[in-house]
Amino acid sequence: MSDELILVQNLIHEIRGKKVMLDFDLARLYRVETKVLNQAVRRNIKRFPLDFMFQLDNKEFTNLKSQFVTSSWGGRRTPPRAFTEEGIAMLASVLHSDVAIAANISILRAFVKVREYLLMASSVSAELNELRAKVDLLALQREEDLGAVNDLSEDVRQDIDNLYLAIADLSSKLEEKKAEPRRKIGFQQNIDD
Repeated sequence: MSDELILVQNLIHEIRGKKVMLDFDLARLYRVETKVLNQAVRRNIKRFPLDFMFQLDNKEFTNLKSQFVTSSWGGRRTPPRAFTEEGIAMLASVLHSDVAIAANISILRAFVKVREYLLMASSVSAELNELRAKVDLLALQREEDLGAVNDLSEDVRQDIDNLYLAIADLSSKLEEKKAEPRRKIGFQQNIDD
């Protein structure tokens, strides 16, 4: 990406939820004075509806000035105009110099790059959210599986304990049987009769 494109991208601000460039930045890129740019806009004001261009209010102007560390405003008395992508395209029909045309091309390319970046960022964000949901689902499934294994382990342990008790019971009965006198096998005559 060229340095010129990066420079232009850094001049794009978000104001009132719109991506805009300010008149003094545009004038610098077009290599004209800000008052000359604004004079051309005033002469062709019908070409600049509110969705193409708007003037910042005093609060926005103050907020914007506070974002700049050094004052390069030159004692400006009125808040700057903000131009949307469409307004910047319309400036090409108002300013006819070769410099203005070349600057307009760079500016419109920068707006396209910003839009592509925002689309990519939202796509990546959606993919991340989908992955997070899958990881959460896997974690929940793992917890359920561990719970089932613990339940199964408890059931198996109980069954083993029951087997040991049954074996111990059978062993004690076997010992009792061994201790009992056994009846002899074979014919026995009853002498009492």
